[in-house]
Amino acid sequence: MTTLLPTSAPDVERLVSIRRHLHQHPELSFQEYDTASYIRQELSNLGIPWKVCAETGTVATIGWGERCVALRADIDALPMTEETGLPYASNRSGVMHACGHDMHTTMLLEAARVLKDKESELPGMVMLLFQPGEEKTPGGASLMIADGAFAEATPRFIFGQHVDPSADVGTVSYVSGPMMAAADELFISITGKGAHAAQPHVGRDSIVAAAGLVQHLQTLVSRRRDPLESGVLSITSIHGGTATNIIPERVDMLGTLRSFDQDWREFAWNWLEEQIPRFSSLHDCNGTIEISKGYPPLINDPDAVRVARSVGVELQLDVCDFSPKMWAEDFSYYGRIAPSCFWMLGVRPSNLDDMPGLHHPRFTPDESALRHGTSLLVQTALRALLS
Repeated sequence: MTTLLPTSAPDVERLVSIRRHLHQHPELSFQEYDTASYIRQELSNLGIPWKVCAETGTVATIGWGERCVALRADIDALPMTEETGLPYASNRSGVMHACGHDMHTTMLLEAARVLKDKESELPGMVMLLFQPGEEKTPGGASLMIADGAFAEATPRFIFGQHVDPSADVGTVSYVSGPMMAAADELFISITGKGAHAAQPHVGRDSIVAAAGLVQHLQTLVSRRRDPLESGVLSITSIHGGTATNIIPERVDMLGTLRSFDQDWREFAWNWLEEQIPRFSSLHDCNGTIEISKGYPPLINDPDAVRVARSVGVELQLDVCDFSPKMWAEDFSYYGRIAPSCFWMLGVRPSNLDDMPGLHHPRFTPDESALRHGTSLLVQTALRALLS
């Protein structure tokens, strides 16, 4: 095994300062103009060249040569009000870094500084991807790719990381193969004929049709999916009616479809588009569905995982196996460009057995994890260039 290359240690004071600035100034997906400006100024201060990509995204490069690896951080925040009470809490009402993207961006900016210090010794080029819009379809990764993020070089490997509030600081987890699911948004409408609630026979009841449809849709997984394979269809919202004595003409429903299998995912799309009108017609109603096709499944490449995991071991972190989740992550698009690996970084304080999770208004990751994530990014990039 190639031993880790000596580098300067992450600057903890700089890490905390950057993270708190970003945390205090969050911006929603594809609106990250101030964040992008801050990132670009930090890169310029380090003498690192960069280019605009997908408007609020930034691609920077360190080193030279045909050998190339890429590191990615997402930069957007969520539409929610922070409740941490921290002195550096969000100063933008209704916007919060509740998914740790401020941590991700901070670690990549500090990795940029460390790698820039080693630039003359790098055996190739490290590409830094500061990506907008991970939290919102169609996903900033797809837009970065379409806008030429890799026009000048195709990386041998692409790496990324995400904070994990379920794991202690000092823990890092990896999985080879499927890690996160493909995710599609479902928009369903059932239209019948409104009527007085005391005269249901003169109408066509969209409420009854919708209630039956919710149950019928569950057979997609329970009767159309191998029980040994994973899949999820959840109806998450039902809206219809305004009063106790009116049968509404229309009911609208929202839902999500999740799977690791692209072939079954496409089967599910066709099944839904066929079954919803058919089932609705049993109640003399019209049923329609619009499917917003989201991120593909995130599949980690075995060789990329081998490289990344060896670094976690050599850094003497607590290296664990990650259990795949039905979450979604647009890092999955990068796996279509080059072998990729996405890992999870523990951020739970050691004195807590539990803490508010991702997308929670009181989510407060332990900032001491920043140095671990920075070291992982730096040394994984160097290891990948040498492999």
